Amino acid sequence: MTSLSAPIHALTLGVEDIDRYDPDYRFWLNEAVSKVVSDANRTSDTHLLSVPLPPAWGVDLYLKDESTHPTGSLKHRLARSLFLYALCNGWIRRGKPVVEASSGSTAVSEAYFAQLIGVPFIAVMARSTSQQKTQLIERYGGQCHLVDDPRDVYDVAASLARDRGGHYMDQFTYAERATDWRGNNNIAESIFAQMAREPHPEPAWIVATAGTGGTSATIARYIHYTQRNTGICVADPDNSAFFPGWRDSNQTIVTQIGSRIEGIGRQRVEPSFVSESIDRMMRIPDGAAIATIHFLTDLLGRRTGASTGTGVWAAFRLVSEMVSMGRKGSVVSLICDPGDRYVDKYYSDKWLTDNGIDTDPYRRQLESFLKTSIL
Repeated sequence: MTSLSAPIHALTLGVEDIDRYDPDYRFWLNEAVSKVVSDANRTSDTHLLSVPLPPAWGVDLYLKDESTHPTGSLKHRLARSLFLYALCNGWIRRGKPVVEASSGSTAVSEAYFAQLIGVPFIAVMARSTSQQKTQLIERYGGQCHLVDDPRDVYDVAASLARDRGGHYMDQFTYAERATDWRGNNNIAESIFAQMAREPHPEPAWIVATAGTGGTSATIARYIHYTQRNTGICVADPDNSAFFPGWRDSNQTIVTQIGSRIEGIGRQRVEPSFVSESIDRMMRIPDGAAIATIHFLTDLLGRRTGASTGTGVWAAFRLVSEMVSMGRKGSVVSLICDPGDRYVDKYYSDKWLTDNGIDTDPYRRQLESFLKTSIL
């Protein structure tokens, strides 16, 4: 009798039958998917924080706190979606490594899910990635493969996956495909559900930043699908290709210097960046982004990463515009990850000096903004 798992090659009257069904693999796959889905049931929602602004302005600002995920960042949602997508496509195999090109936070979250389902994980990252992130990846059992030129991460990751018989996750291609943008408690659906009882439940703007482009694509698609009038604004850091690519409708733009804001800004326009879905973009200087996270430390009593500062500066500008127009309403931005991952960077005076970043002028602007609403 033929085993259910044995390939069958039968040629009868021109019919060829090949059976690759493997009950052992299917059992492992079902267990792996169950573990990832169970994580979603436990951790799918995060807090929506209200930022204290003068009530007389009539504009409310909220921050969706994605740092409360188990792996501490917005990328937990993405990693979970990528693992489910790859598992259900049959791309991840038992005992074979998952390899990712990352600027750090996605790799932390993917290392968590790789450990959860029991497969090896390798993160290919720039050597400049913060030490706190590499330590987190290793804490979840992952390996860090560091490269000198950030532009090499894609090819090196793909090569490692081929050489080791594993799967290259390729977040920059699959981020916008893996997430269910119609619902399933994605970040956009969660925001609107939490806003439902606020004074202005449909935000005038939601601000995102772009690493893969997957978050902005999910939010924009959900807004369009649910027929809302909310605008989607993407804030982009210095040295990123996303803003000039969007401005000039040129997907081939490449920058020569990489972003100093970890997690966002790329030297090329990534495949998951759905530019046509976006209503507005702002380029935010790195000094403004970092000044904002120091400002938020005083305002909220907590540290955040500089990707958060990039988005919140843009959100403050939108608030300022609304106040000047006499328009009441709400704006939502994101807390992408915690500041404790960047104590040797954005919270280090030495690092700021070494990188020629002066945050003082922007800090003065922020202090003036709270008094005048002008930014």
